[in-house]
Amino acid sequence: MTHANKSIVNEAATFIASKSSIRPEIGLILGSGLDVMGDRMENAVRMPYASIPHFPQSTVAGHAGEWVQGVLEGRPAVIMRGRFHLYEGYTPQQVALPIRVMKALGVRTLVVTNAAGGINADLRPGDLMLIADHLNLTGLNPLVGPNEYAFGPRFPDMSEPYSRRLRQQARDTAAQLGIALHEGVYAGLLGPSYETPAEIRMLRTLGADAVGMSTVTEVTAARHAGLEVLGISCISNMAAGMLDKPLSHEEVLETSERVKETFLSLLLALVPKL
Repeated sequence: MTHANKSIVNEAATFIASKSSIRPEIGLILGSGLDVMGDRMENAVRMPYASIPHFPQSTVAGHAGEWVQGVLEGRPAVIMRGRFHLYEGYTPQQVALPIRVMKALGVRTLVVTNAAGGINADLRPGDLMLIADHLNLTGLNPLVGPNEYAFGPRFPDMSEPYSRRLRQQARDTAAQLGIALHEGVYAGLLGPSYETPAEIRMLRTLGADAVGMSTVTEVTAARHAGLEVLGISCISNMAAGMLDKPLSHEEVLETSERVKETFLSLLLALVPKL
């Protein structure tokens, strides 16, 4: 798939709709180690990505690779347990495909979560950071190529990639639950190697508070499609050069495991309000 293709999206959406009569209003993409929410679905229909026409495969540890459609906290929803990344060799259009399928199924609100490295010195592993804005430093964009006007306009506005309204709801909900919620700018890089200390100093200069290898492609496609977006990062480790120790994916998964109950309680309380 070299560019956005309406028939590919429709084939995938038609297949999913044939398996579940629930028409989702909310889509959630759950990152490394954070996909436990899929177990909280009622009337859940689970579809491995391999079973859905044209879907890529999730190849990363901590990603279940499963589309779960059902009812979450009283709201019709779909959960992606694991996502696709550019560093796995997928094109931006392949990474964006599930977003366009969600839109075709009726989703109006997208919640994206990820595990990210902390750049802001005020952040600590285990902190949750509301994404206020992002830097797309992957060098790639899912909207490159002929525009499919069924998905959205040729030149979509990105002045509010993460909804102010939803961010306020998240802040209010976190305060009610006694959960500390930071807010900052997420830098999305291509990966899969972690950043060098010099690259982290560059990112800090550019205004990034956290860094990861996902999210920006999906959010660009979501805004193109007119979806309202909420993004939350789990700070899983401090970025290179912040501490005198090497980085590892095992640390990311360990931190995600440690804070998943807090993250879960926040998301479950938020879903009915979205």
